[in-house]
Amino acid sequence: EAVAQMKADGIEYEERMELLDDVTWPKPLEELLGALFTTYRQSHPWVPETALSPKSVVRDMYERAMTFVEYVGFYGLARSEGLVLRYLTDAYRALRRTVPTAARTDELDDLVEWLGELVRQVDSSLLDEWEKLTSGAGGEVAVRPPSLDAGHRPVTGNARAFTVLVRNALFRRVELAARRDWAALGDLDRESGWDADSWAAALSPYWDEHDQLLTDADARGPGLLIIDRESDSTAWTVRQILHDPEGDHDWGISAVIDLAASDGSGAAVVSVIDVGML
Repeated sequence: EAVAQMKADGIEYEERMELLDDVTWPKPLEELLGALFTTYRQSHPWVPETALSPKSVVRDMYERAMTFVEYVGFYGLARSEGLVLRYLTDAYRALRRTVPTAARTDELDDLVEWLGELVRQVDSSLLDEWEKLTSGAGGEVAVRPPSLDAGHRPVTGNARAFTVLVRNALFRRVELAARRDWAALGDLDRESGWDADSWAAALSPYWDEHDQLLTDADARGPGLLIIDRESDSTAWTVRQILHDPEGDHDWGISAVIDLAASDGSGAAVVSVIDVGML
């Protein structure tokens, strides 16, 4: 992405190569964490100076509204997906155990529930063994692949986590629409009859009215997602309202969430039925 932007800006090759040396992964709160870590090492001198390595893997996955499979595919991590899953599991345990009650918010609790369910749907044995340890059940602990015959909690069994999965699935479409990535949208919704051309045609009038489709915190907030859980016990109907710069909020994506299919796949199965104005 950096190279493409530099080329668009007309930066010469030699200068591009120099600038690329400064490109790295996001390191949230690096300056603050570095200062605190330096203070920590004064009383813990055996901790290596290089032990601190800020990352934003969970935040990146959450902000991109991706499933585990989508995330692994996006970064080409198929040969390291076990390592990624272990990292997500460690992050979930850290959030569950170390965030003080006074610092918890509904948004954080939603994220923790989502992360735990994401890991559980990929490999429930990782969390089952950890929860056995923390509950004091004792016994020999070893991470094992889950048996194909073993029952496990369906993804819809955790309503709070599943709601976040649904919200992420709809917001993923908002992000792609904001970038006018019709091909990616077509890949997501081809089974429900929405190919790249369908998406482009449906949102063309939106771009005639607005210069931008916002993807900020308000855009992905629960206030712009309407979920009807009561009309049908086998499906949820949802409408993701698009956050336009003028705040009209008259455009949206309507969809149906198939609960049985979601349980079968371990992720929210979305069928888009309409894209347009109210």
